[in-house]
Amino acid sequence: MSGYFVKTFGCRASQADGAALEAGLAASGLNAAHEIADAELVVLNTCTVTSTADDELRQTVRRIHRTQPEARIVVTGCYAQRAPEEIAAIPGVTWVVGNSHKNSIPDLVADSTHYHGEIRIGDIFEQRDFLSAPVVSQQMHDALGDRTRPNLKIQDGCNNRCSFCIIPYVRGRSRSAQPDSVIEQVHHLASKYREVVLSGINLGRWGRDLEGGSRLADLVQRLLNDTPVERLRLSSVEPMDWSDALLELVATSPRIAKHVHAPLQSGCDKVLRRMHRKYRPRHYADRILKARALMPDCAVGADVMTGFPGETEQEFEESRAFIESLPFTYLHVFTYSARPGTPAADVADQVPMEIRKHRTHVLRDLAQRKNLEFRRSMIGRTLSVVTIEDGRIALSDNYLKVALMRPREANRIADIPIGGLTADGLHEAGMMPILAS
Repeated sequence: MSGYFVKTFGCRASQADGAALEAGLAASGLNAAHEIADAELVVLNTCTVTSTADDELRQTVRRIHRTQPEARIVVTGCYAQRAPEEIAAIPGVTWVVGNSHKNSIPDLVADSTHYHGEIRIGDIFEQRDFLSAPVVSQQMHDALGDRTRPNLKIQDGCNNRCSFCIIPYVRGRSRSAQPDSVIEQVHHLASKYREVVLSGINLGRWGRDLEGGSRLADLVQRLLNDTPVERLRLSSVEPMDWSDALLELVATSPRIAKHVHAPLQSGCDKVLRRMHRKYRPRHYADRILKARALMPDCAVGADVMTGFPGETEQEFEESRAFIESLPFTYLHVFTYSARPGTPAADVADQVPMEIRKHRTHVLRDLAQRKNLEFRRSMIGRTLSVVTIEDGRIALSDNYLKVALMRPREANRIADIPIGGLTADGLHEAGMMPILAS
């Protein structure tokens, strides 16, 4: 084999899965290729949150098979778990491996026999133990390459049954990594990386399935006490899992990024009920305003969906006004995409696509205005950043991209005075203006 290449689609948890796949392949003695074009084995780790994600996977497979007809293509991840036969029928696919069997991929590809469309999949709901990479090894460091903010998945699966979401059906029940394992992995990562991102499919549920009654705030406190990690960042946490204890810990520790991401989906009470979300707008607002009161300069982000089945113009306006009222610094806005097998997909009152897309544009414009206002408030301040990429860009504690005046060594934490705006972030004081605003 001349080399393998792992390409991952989707969320932070999928990115962590992709790094674990790379580590497993490297630990099996296989060599990594620098580009897909150089690889004899291509592993595509998929997302299936939207139909767009499915389309992207199919297009990628066809492109690889067209340009590299001899390459073996393994499709794994959430789309593979959801619709294995659909993927197996795509010309060029060698194996389809569901999330249920993802950890077996290094052994599977060691078999020199070529197949076409062989499926390895099982019942994801039979899995009760947390499936993760082994404790971070040199192979994991090598797989992470020059990424300076590794994602460590500490939770998988979800017990919620939101009416629009397919993820519980392809990820299984909520499962937590053992705390001692998380401590050990963060300890290893801290020897190389300045910032570590804790991720999960439903991160705030960490510990609920373990004995002892530990919660996410307890684990984060242990990480601060027992590891030398310089900065922890929490990825998405459901709104009601942003407990007072967790918010106060984030607010008071200088080693935790001041960054609160809480999925909203809709600011309309009626739509939230139809979505089977477990909070009401007033509950959500309480958590966000509590975060901002404790951390006046923190990043506040949310996932928002437009065009959910039955969403009226009045309901959308209620959601838009609710979002306008809260101190968001960025939004991830998604257009509703029907997922086969979910209750929402069977609702007759589907919103026309042109209306969904218009509402998406409205909320993205609102998000841009809020983000610009937040960035402007940082001019003249000094922000703590971690240097990334080629050392010319950094990411601030409160989740803003900062262009640096001169290249700095990547993977370092520094205090940077902010001089002005760029098109999508900030720049260090002393640089020539990049954006006139």
